[in-house]
Order: sequence, then C-alpha cells, then structure tokens
Amino acid sequence: MNPLEQALHTARALVMADLAAGDVAEAGIVSLVEDAVTHRRWWVEQWPDGAAFVVGLVAQDVQDALLERYGRWPLCPVCDAGDPHALDVEPELGPDPHWVCTKAAVAVAPVGSLNGILRR
Repeated sequence: MNPLEQALHTARALVMADLAAGDVAEAGIVSLVEDAVTHRRWWVEQWPDGAAFVVGLVAQDVQDALLERYGRWPLCPVCDAGDPHALDVEPELGPDPHWVCTKAAVAVAPVGSLNGILRR
C-alpha cells in the first residue's frame, strides 16, 4: 500500500475508533467519515508532505460535520461543571494530533484513543 493510502486508512481507523468509543458510529456518521477521507485524499494528493497531518484533519472534518447535523462531539470528559463542550484537535495542522480540552488546558488522548475515556 502506498504512503498516501496508508495515511488515509490510518486516519479512517483512528476516527472510527473514537466514534465507536462514544457509541456514535452509526451508518450515517460512518458516511461522514468516508466523505472526510475522500476530501482529504484530494488534499494530500495536492500536498504529499501533508500526509502526516491527515489524521487530525479527518478528525476535525468529522467533528465539524457532526456539529452541523448532530451536535458537539466528542464531549469533554474532564470538565464536570458548566455547559457540555467538545474537545478540540491539536495541533490543528500537525502530526500526532490529540483531543484536548481547551477550557482545562489538558490533553485528553491521542486521536484514536478515546476508548475508556468518554462518558457514555
């Protein structure tokens, strides 16, 4: 498998793992992941050096699509008080993306590692 396809398959698998961790990996949501991967395939074909950034970008794309259609995801498991809020992906454009709570200024988990961390 070429590096581009490997990066895209890895991104898909990691984001799907986080969706499954939050019990939101339904068919319609899986389609959002596939749409994000398709979009990012074109993007990384234009900028091959960006392959290392695909995981975080796909996670952000899926998060944005979910916000428009279903609501915030993934909800922060760190903050108990106040309004529920979503975790953010950091770095926004960089390798080794993590889900972070910007309110508590804490990294919660690498993208793909929310299993056992999210409240159900």
